[in-house]
Amino acid sequence: MPQKNGAEQPDTSGSMPKLQRTKITKSSDDNEKKSLAKKLKDSEICIPIVYGNIAFWLGKKASEYQSHKWTVYVRGATNEDLGVVIKRAVFQLHSSFNNPTRIVDSPPFELSESGWGEFEIAITLHFHSDVGDKPLHLYHHLKLYPEDESGPLSTKKPVVVESYDEIVIAEPSEALFARVQNYPAVIVPRLPVGFTLPPVPMEDLDNRNKGDTKDHPLNQWFTNFSEADELLKLAAARQQVQAHIARLRRQLTLIDGQHQQLKAAAPDIYLQQGFCFSSW
Repeated sequence: MPQKNGAEQPDTSGSMPKLQRTKITKSSDDNEKKSLAKKLKDSEICIPIVYGNIAFWLGKKASEYQSHKWTVYVRGATNEDLGVVIKRAVFQLHSSFNNPTRIVDSPPFELSESGWGEFEIAITLHFHSDVGDKPLHLYHHLKLYPEDESGPLSTKKPVVVESYDEIVIAEPSEALFARVQNYPAVIVPRLPVGFTLPPVPMEDLDNRNKGDTKDHPLNQWFTNFSEADELLKLAAARQQVQAHIARLRRQLTLIDGQHQQLKAAAPDIYLQQGFCFSSW
């Protein structure tokens, strides 16, 4: 059964973001099928996300088994629409709930319930086919009660616990890059001047921002991570550094190739010089 706060439960008191980077890849079989798709080498796109829960104590309406109303969710770190990347979210609740496996097929990716106990919720994110075929598994400990158990419960101030993560897609296809580049939920690197991407279907552009959480009823309670802006800047800066490293690697490869050519030609040069000296 779900448990109240107890000594054996993990510490979830902090809501400061822990920077994580989860890379999404495609299987080898899928890569073979998609061998004709052009990849953007030495590049990656990043989707910052936040997942967690908000819980309200029901006060006078509370009963022994219905003390809190809570919402668990996955949202964009800046409340932008994640539907451009995430196709489906599956929330696995405690087995005591009716239909404990809840599937959400469109943003916002969330569900609301009521109860009295805290437990771990498994969250599985499924992506659109051009993003990756392997789902991402997240785990969140549902928090209902404040850390300060000595203080009175409040119906006006909820308990909020959130975690920060980054979904990283390495070497995306040109088609995927073109599809997501204008969505604010996605951080993309700069492409070389003159680089041409394939056209994007108009319906994709029309669906932009339809699933954002900027006007969400719980928006005022979302954690405003003090480091969020810096984390986003760091992610963008990291992409620039990686692009610079990739350019340096290409230059080193070119220089090494020229060095090998000179080294291979060196004996011929020495023979020519020796011939000239002996003819004097």
